[in-house]
Amino acid sequence: MRIFLDANILFSAAKSEGFVRRLLDLLAADGHTLCADAYVAEEARRNLATKGASGLPALQALLDRIEVAPIYADPTAVAAAAALPEKDRPVLAAAARLGCHALVTGDRTHFGRFYGRRLVGVAIHSPRTLADLLL
Repeated sequence: MRIFLDANILFSAAKSEGFVRRLLDLLAADGHTLCADAYVAEEARRNLATKGASGLPALQALLDRIEVAPIYADPTAVAAAAALPEKDRPVLAAAARLGCHALVTGDRTHFGRFYGRRLVGVAIHSPRTLADLLL
């Protein structure tokens, strides 16, 4: 399964050796393809620089072992993205463009109402619901 990682997932995995990092390790070990794009990678990098710079090497190590695509210029190409705030639209658009089956995000404020649902063919999950589904 192709799984798109939101910036907050990258941030959490880089900042500590907790649940999210273990989840990503298990998913990769099970043969799932972990994906991101430069948009979420840069957001995670920016947030780590201000809130936990010691995690920057771990973020780079994670990005080196997953599929990272360039930013796609037109997130409005995915009509379902209109249900999201402007800053989150490129995330769903990238997941759809990369052919991901799932998008994992800890952003309950903007994506929470979509947990367990599909938008443009991409299932939206929290880390916990994805772990329950796949592990």
